[in-house]
Amino acid sequence: MKTTILGHPRIGRKRELKKACEAFWAHNINENTLQETASSIKKQNWLQQKSLGVNYIPSNDFSFYDQILDACLTFGCIPKRYENINKDNFLELYFAMARGLQNKHIDVTAMEMTKWFDTNYHYIVPEFEENQQFEFFSKKIIDEYQEALKLGIKTKPVLIGPVSFLLLGKEKESGFHRLELLERLLPVYFDILTELTALDVEYIQIDEPCLALNLSNQAREAISSTYIAIAERFPKLKIFLANYFDCYGENLETALQLPVDTLHLDLVRCPLQLDDILASKHFNPHVNLSLGLIDGRNIWKNDFEASLKLIEKASKKLPSENLWISTSSSLLHTPYDLDLETNIDSEIKQWLAFSKQKIEEVIALKHLSSEENNSYLYLFEENKLANLNRKKSKLINNETVKSRIENLKVSDAHRKNRFPIRQAKQKEALKLPLFTTTTIGSFPQTKEVRSWRLKHKRGLISDEVYNKLIAKEIESSIRFQENIGLDVLVHGEFERNDMVEYFGEKLNGFVFSNFGWVQSYGSRCVKPPILFGDVSRPEAMTVKWSKYAQSLTDIPVKGMLTGPVTILQWSFVRNDQPRSTTCNQIALAIRDEVIDLENNGLKIIQIDEPAIREGLPIRREDWKAYLDWAVKAFRISASGVKDETQIHTHMCYSEFNDIISNIADMDADVITIETSRSEMELLDAFVNFKYPNEIGPGVYDIHSPRVPSLEEIEHLINKAKSVLPKEHIWVNPDCGLKTRDWPETKTALKNLVLAAKKLRENALELV
Repeated sequence: MKTTILGHPRIGRKRELKKACEAFWAHNINENTLQETASSIKKQNWLQQKSLGVNYIPSNDFSFYDQILDACLTFGCIPKRYENINKDNFLELYFAMARGLQNKHIDVTAMEMTKWFDTNYHYIVPEFEENQQFEFFSKKIIDEYQEALKLGIKTKPVLIGPVSFLLLGKEKESGFHRLELLERLLPVYFDILTELTALDVEYIQIDEPCLALNLSNQAREAISSTYIAIAERFPKLKIFLANYFDCYGENLETALQLPVDTLHLDLVRCPLQLDDILASKHFNPHVNLSLGLIDGRNIWKNDFEASLKLIEKASKKLPSENLWISTSSSLLHTPYDLDLETNIDSEIKQWLAFSKQKIEEVIALKHLSSEENNSYLYLFEENKLANLNRKKSKLINNETVKSRIENLKVSDAHRKNRFPIRQAKQKEALKLPLFTTTTIGSFPQTKEVRSWRLKHKRGLISDEVYNKLIAKEIESSIRFQENIGLDVLVHGEFERNDMVEYFGEKLNGFVFSNFGWVQSYGSRCVKPPILFGDVSRPEAMTVKWSKYAQSLTDIPVKGMLTGPVTILQWSFVRNDQPRSTTCNQIALAIRDEVIDLENNGLKIIQIDEPAIREGLPIRREDWKAYLDWAVKAFRISASGVKDETQIHTHMCYSEFNDIISNIADMDADVITIETSRSEMELLDAFVNFKYPNEIGPGVYDIHSPRVPSLEEIEHLINKAKSVLPKEHIWVNPDCGLKTRDWPETKTALKNLVLAAKKLRENALELV
């Protein structure tokens, strides 16, 4: 029986890669220092896996920014707008594609970014043209294999599959389908596999996560022809084909007939597929099965008893040498090491497993399923006891919360009147101009602001001193917004760390780690709260600073909240009750906060839901059930206020076209969305559906350090105006500004306001 994992976290145990990348971008370290940091992280990852006993250790799972961006460079799939960047300066080209580049010589926008299936990870979207050419440009996959080899470790290189790579991208011009490019792309794969074969690689892991999707016949045929071609060309190379995040579904017959050595199954998301595979007439007993038993997405301890039953079931059809024990997906989505945590309650900590512990679970399952002696039985007993303790724990259950959920009424999920009536009342109450300008919520979190929070948390400065510092920063941001002429202001969120962590810290049912960081995109890391029990709000969470900000000005200030679905999605969520139940618990807590904000003079309240799209189940047939409870949870959180109170929501980096009617069902008065990287492409969904409420399409990309010009912003607003009623258009950035610096933020927002005023004046002249 073999052991492996599909991929390892790559940010470093204490976010060393994040810090090095940001220092490199700021020109505080050189490329050699950045590469040394990367090499150190890879070495630590490989040696740890070797010491723990992993048989097949992955390589090429490291990335400076994103694995799909790496693939774009590997295949030479570089958009033409980067052609003036010297290809010999690899990192400048690489980071320009990821983040954009703006200097006196070059001004190029970043590539589009969107969510990786139903995770909170963002990937760079490949761009394809009809005459797209490919070449084996970046040799990263070869270099990493050789790098590990020098440590005495023969790895299993990881590569995104050709069909998934194409399906994850976008055609940048009409008239062709990206799968038509497969014949041009495959020769590059052959070049890669030729070089790997020359290095005596035994296994290569090819990830085809698209096999979890509802594929067309064309896509399934492309999968079949691809792996037949690879097998014919490389008969001795062993292909470990990985699908994850769901079942194979109707793609199972195709997958079972592929000429591959090993087929990976995500048995966390879909344990029942093992029965389907073992019973299938297409099942080939000579193909190895990789059993993805350890959850690569969450941090709860594995249930050894349940996993061993699945191994036993597979063992009845296959000899042990044909079975692999693995994680369900890459461990990219889990923190590094639970051993680093010293402040988590010991009762809760016994229920948890981070990346290192998950690798240990993989090894333990191998021994527990194959050892004849009893030397590993203590691991089974420890695991059984920890899971039993969790089920019985008094920390988890709150009868008041359960009662409130049981007593929810239909009316709790509905505003008093429909949008047209509310809109008329809000126009009268707020008196906002055409092309209303605002921001999404946060302002730059400077080193000083972050240091205040840290010192306050550590008790190095008093509550009084800290509150004065935050109050001064809020007042400064309010005055800046007033001076440049923004129409709806925000308080800046200087007291907040992360948009989910901040609320989790103030709600019952959550616990927090010190080093539980995971990568969201690039250098952006988040530390998801651990949602272990019933959720309730002991006291108001945001009223103090929102009320203070509104007291400083007569201009409306938005109250800023994170929505229930996003808090759910961006936490490590308990797996012992339906997610819908947990989401409703959060929704009631947010509802209480919304009502408190309204009662304290806030006339506009934004409930951010950037995660609602990513929460969609992988398979389309499961969408309706999820959307029904997700939309209902948002409406519960938003529906306790008067018609005159304007409810906003914000969404970013997701495709909305296929769920636009459900977004309309959320019934927010205003939705702000990311559209700048896609050149307003996402607006097509809102136009084709005739979205009834007001929309703020993001007019500049805050994840790029470049500053958009006045003309650029004006151009994007005009594109929005060509497809939407001007009375419904808001003007705003595409996301919060906490990761940006003040100089670029101020310049960009001034341009935003000037562009809106210019268009406003033009519209008035035409009346």
